[in-house]
Amino acid sequence: MTELAENEQVKALLAGSTEPPGRLLAIDLGVKRIGVAVCDELRISVTPLDMIERRSWKDLLRRVSALVETYDAKGLVIGLPLSLDGEEGQASRDARTIADKFRLSIRIPVHLQDERLTTFAAKSALKSQGRSENEIQRAVDSEAAAIILRDFITSNADHSKVNHR
Repeated sequence: MTELAENEQVKALLAGSTEPPGRLLAIDLGVKRIGVAVCDELRISVTPLDMIERRSWKDLLRRVSALVETYDAKGLVIGLPLSLDGEEGQASRDARTIADKFRLSIRIPVHLQDERLTTFAAKSALKSQGRSENEIQRAVDSEAAAIILRDFITSNADHSKVNHR
């Protein structure tokens, strides 16, 4: 095994992941806005990015693909909206459809992560930082994406806990 390959394996073990090491990109799908976040290569820190206005599938694919390339993301995590009792509704089915489209289009692993209460947690965190209502409205979706990504990383990317379909 080469030294580079060994270093990559060590990074993956440190990050608690069984998939290739590297950055992950996360999105929080909304009707009007898409929250976006990225983690560092060791999957230690997570950074919310500017949200994306939701226009069309082609525009979303183009913009997410550009972010995947810019950050050299090795995987995409999509928030799966479940009801508080864990049931799936139309929004969950839509998220699964979009995840399937991404799987066919961007050629990196795509994962679904339970996003229950992430928007509430994001709003609470932003309020506790003293942000104005306008700032909260602009940042909440990407802050929720950051929480989704942290939750995914914390679960050690144990894909047995993620229902891919």
